[in-house]
Amino acid sequence: MDLILEETVKKLILLFVLDRMEIPLTEESIIDICTNRNDWLRYMDCQDALAKLLDANFICKLTSADVEVDPKDIRYTITLDGRNCLAHFYNRIRQHTREEIAEYAKQNRMVFKRNQEYVYEYFKNNDGSHTLVLRIKDPTLGASLFEIRLKTSTRNAAVAAGKKWGKKAAQIYEYVFENLVSDN
Repeated sequence: MDLILEETVKKLILLFVLDRMEIPLTEESIIDICTNRNDWLRYMDCQDALAKLLDANFICKLTSADVEVDPKDIRYTITLDGRNCLAHFYNRIRQHTREEIAEYAKQNRMVFKRNQEYVYEYFKNNDGSHTLVLRIKDPTLGASLFEIRLKTSTRNAAVAAGKKWGKKAAQIYEYVFENLVSDN
């Protein structure tokens, strides 16, 4: 009986995290939040709870038939059934843990949003230079909305520009949109 109760609490914790973060999260982000950055769940418990909540339709994958998305970019969100379940049983999660999750979500929501939406990668070219690919991903589907490719002379230049991307992506996108697409 205790094992079933403990398993239920683990699933409720995961639902509570998704509810409080208020943004769709990748599997990697969910695991990072629940296991690495916090000690709310163990890795295997988090994986198991994620699968069972998905099977029970308490969470869902946000996908589109129109866009092919890399599996690592699939986002998960809590469903209406998941919210109803949480509303009835959230008190099974210790109050201290609920407060910890709520505070963590409040302080880190935008960091995770930016990390999931403003991404970069780079690769070395045959001539020794590096190509930097900067992307803004759709917040629900993970597909690219905006992409810029830049050639840099060194790996360090690519990494430095990539790190700036997280802080500057929204401004750059707005500038490009206003100057190329907007009717103004």
